[in-house]
Amino acid sequence: MPATAANAAAERRSKETSLDAREITAAVAHQAEAATAAEGPWVNRRDPAQALGPAGRPAVSRRAPLWADVPDDKWNDWRWQLSNRVNSLEEVAAVLNLTEDEREGLAAPDKFRVDITPYFISLIDPDDPNDPIRRQVIPVGREHEAFTAMMEDSLAEDRHSPVPGLVHRYPDRVLMLVTTQCASYCRYCTRSRIVGDPTQNFNSRDHEAQLEYLRRTPQVRDVLISGGDGLTLAPKLFEKILRGLREIPHIEIIRIGSRVPVFLPQRIDDELCAMLEKYHPLWINLHFNHPNEITPEVSRAVDKLTKAGLPVGNQSVLLAGVNDCVHIQRSLVHKLVENRIRPYYLYQCDLVEGSGHFRTPVGKGLEIMEGLRGHTSGYAVPTFVIDAPGGGGKIPVMPNYLISYSDHKVVLRNYEGYITTYEEPETYQRHDSSACSYCQHERPEIGQSGVLGLLEGERMWIEPKGFSEVHSRGNTEAHRLQDPSKWVPFGVGAIEGKAGAPLKVLETGNGAPAPEFGPGEEPRPREGEPTASAHGELL
Repeated sequence: MPATAANAAAERRSKETSLDAREITAAVAHQAEAATAAEGPWVNRRDPAQALGPAGRPAVSRRAPLWADVPDDKWNDWRWQLSNRVNSLEEVAAVLNLTEDEREGLAAPDKFRVDITPYFISLIDPDDPNDPIRRQVIPVGREHEAFTAMMEDSLAEDRHSPVPGLVHRYPDRVLMLVTTQCASYCRYCTRSRIVGDPTQNFNSRDHEAQLEYLRRTPQVRDVLISGGDGLTLAPKLFEKILRGLREIPHIEIIRIGSRVPVFLPQRIDDELCAMLEKYHPLWINLHFNHPNEITPEVSRAVDKLTKAGLPVGNQSVLLAGVNDCVHIQRSLVHKLVENRIRPYYLYQCDLVEGSGHFRTPVGKGLEIMEGLRGHTSGYAVPTFVIDAPGGGGKIPVMPNYLISYSDHKVVLRNYEGYITTYEEPETYQRHDSSACSYCQHERPEIGQSGVLGLLEGERMWIEPKGFSEVHSRGNTEAHRLQDPSKWVPFGVGAIEGKAGAPLKVLETGNGAPAPEFGPGEEPRPREGEPTASAHGELL
């Protein structure tokens, strides 16, 4: 075959092959597009916020039969949920099969407030008296039993309050109580002395007094908004408070402490998140105590918060019969992390009235921490703390991982009991504070001698210069919350909310009486005798 003809044939075969390849590629692409169109967009089913129910619609939690006929648009309306909370014996009995202890608690005339959203009470097993959600919100007769060192204001918050509702205990941060109302009420509430009582609520004048104190206290850089629960306020009022804080130049961080997403996840809607987004840097800490509280509705609510840019944390309280089990706690922290919620604190239950039947030994908390540390991810392990009675602040309680510490060697134990040593450096050049710009420009903590005065009982509030002249309400007289008896421990048998005389404090120093017993030799108190009184200490 002539060269020209051969070349032409080769070129024709090349074109045919190229055409076949293009057709195959096009056909494969068409098939892929068709398959994609048939399947729809890919959805991450591992994301709890994307969970679907049996009918292919977003998953929902159980709804009690009492509200079976309520239209979805009403059920998912947070205002409807608040308006239809149950609180009386008759209303609760229409949803749950009550025990005699619960009937006694609900019938008590002086009980701490009961209000439970239809959503939250629907999560309770109506036939299980030990349901962990039930124990947190249904009162029992045992609430009224006194216990050693019980107090009305166990954290001495009112004693550290410079203006109504503002607690200034730490140098650079304050607690701002903006309301006494909650979506539902926890039976172990630390602030049950005021929470739930509409006559104790804070109003716009109180909010302005709080803001004015902050304007005049430049060492404060971090404000925690709590209550009650700020997310129960009217949206415009809550935004007014946030805006007031953001207009103060030295306020760097605003935090919100809320249990609304637990009791009322319907409240976390697009409108709220769009508003919160305007006031960054903004953080939020929630309050889940048990895995059963984390529902599909909660997952979607938290998803909205995280997409609005809010870091989300969690603070639990260690409660007998609710979560005093390492396996429950491990399941809880895993579900929290799965929902992008960082476990932050695990609190020992406070010494507050009504909480006696919830209290656990501190050793139970240490046991739980032992079962978490090393057995799960570090970011899933909260810090176990005791909020010190009398206003001493949060004190971490750690298992004994540091066995020994000398000038050259540290002896450590890991979660498995494996003991090892860490050699200290033989030479270490100490930090030169004279050459450090941060040390030379240390952040001032002006006015903290005033806080020390509070701790020592010299005065009950801190008054910024000129404050009384600016606000006639000011601090010219003790406000309605500043009652010293609220942080005096009760003795066993205290009745009708009246504190007894302060327990004796052990004297030290020159002139102190010699102890009757050597260290560790003190006898145990007699049966029924208060431990604090027996040892002459303030617990």
